[in-house]
Amino acid sequence: MKYDVIIIGCGVVGAACAYQLSRYALRVGILEASNDVANGTTKANSAIVHAGYDPLPGTKMARLNVRGTELMGALCRKLDVPYRNNGSLVLSLSEEDDAALRTLYERGLANGVPGLRLLSREETLALEPNLSPELRGALLAPSAGIVNPWELCYALAETALRNGAELRLSAPVTAIERQEEGWRLRTPKGDFSAPYVLNCAGTLSDRIAALVGDESFHIRPAKGEYFLLDKSEGTRVEHVIFQCPSKLGKGVLVSPTVHGNLLVGPNAAPSDPEDTANSAQGLAFVRSSAQRSVPGINFRENIRNFAGVRANSDSEDFIIEESSVAPGFIHIAGIRSPGLSAAPAIGEEAVLLLRQAGLELKEKAEFIDSRRRVRFHELSEQEKNELIAQDPRYGRVICRCETVTEGEIVAALHTPIPPVSVNGVKRRVGAGMGRCQGGFCGPRVQEIIARELGLDPTEVLMDWEGTWVLCGETKGGAAQ
Repeated sequence: MKYDVIIIGCGVVGAACAYQLSRYALRVGILEASNDVANGTTKANSAIVHAGYDPLPGTKMARLNVRGTELMGALCRKLDVPYRNNGSLVLSLSEEDDAALRTLYERGLANGVPGLRLLSREETLALEPNLSPELRGALLAPSAGIVNPWELCYALAETALRNGAELRLSAPVTAIERQEEGWRLRTPKGDFSAPYVLNCAGTLSDRIAALVGDESFHIRPAKGEYFLLDKSEGTRVEHVIFQCPSKLGKGVLVSPTVHGNLLVGPNAAPSDPEDTANSAQGLAFVRSSAQRSVPGINFRENIRNFAGVRANSDSEDFIIEESSVAPGFIHIAGIRSPGLSAAPAIGEEAVLLLRQAGLELKEKAEFIDSRRRVRFHELSEQEKNELIAQDPRYGRVICRCETVTEGEIVAALHTPIPPVSVNGVKRRVGAGMGRCQGGFCGPRVQEIIARELGLDPTEVLMDWEGTWVLCGETKGGAAQ
């Protein structure tokens, strides 16, 4: 299969690149190693839209963070993605922190971050009364916010597909060959070729680079662990609460989520790219660190722990450039925090780099640039009744914790990128996101997936390939 551009990886950055490229009269192919998009770092991160005061002035990271945050609100409104501009506070808990806040403030001004203010202890507590008694002051960044990262990825990727892009799932790139007119990429789903390739492979992007003989950078994966607390803790703070950053990252944060929960984390520890296991030691560190900022957090209300792996690299900046040894092969790599915030701007940057590399870009006369999805629990009583009259499946609640209906699940299963797993449905519509974490609705979700996709119940996955929920029997009667 021949394309004009192939994107390797469909996390939020790869999806943002696909979204921007689908504006043009191009054949765009997306190769994703997993059986779903948003199945790596995108589904397990802090969900923060950073203001942009942390990156060093003059870096790609600083420029793209501020631009991405500027774009985020309008983009989420167009694509119907949950987003909230609630602002952030970086706390000072010591004299040393006071100096760090001043540095961040001056850096933010240099980066063009709007509305930054240094607050006194009293001003900070007026905004957030549940903070530490050791509080000395804070840096307020009103342009910061929170978003649903995996739904942003789905929305960008689905919109790209509606505009003609093509996606291949379960298609890890195993080899790359130079051709007279570009590159041939080998995958278990067949071979694909294009004159231009975007390497958006996240924690594996250095391995993809090595396939074309480019060893100019290396990924140093770092794992971060989190607590997700019930909605009963969701109003503990209003803003995103940061501690002063260190060499290891932005520190343990405390933040509301767009779903109404409270998120606490992460730590930072070297890891393998696929190591998402939690540890008692890591979670204990997260808990004790968070209580320095917000001592009253009730961790007994924890409903889930998870971990994500960041694509830290041996560069201090994002690696967004054409390979020096592989013409037409463009790296979008080392996209650690604030990668989610920068994603919309990274999509724009990828288009610019491709143009500079020689790709002819002609905008389409028509471009689908909107998306809507039904969230039954957000409708008025009249809207609910009208919807149920049109489709009775919206009157059957499957997930009681989050009030998710059968109609919403069925609709998700017939989108351009239908989920093939219970957790895929969970991420798209929220079934299983609540206090019982799918204990009630999980079996019913599995039945609906099997029915709608024409699968045997034993073929339905919990998440990635091989995570079957049910087992069958061999002819001899032994359980598989």
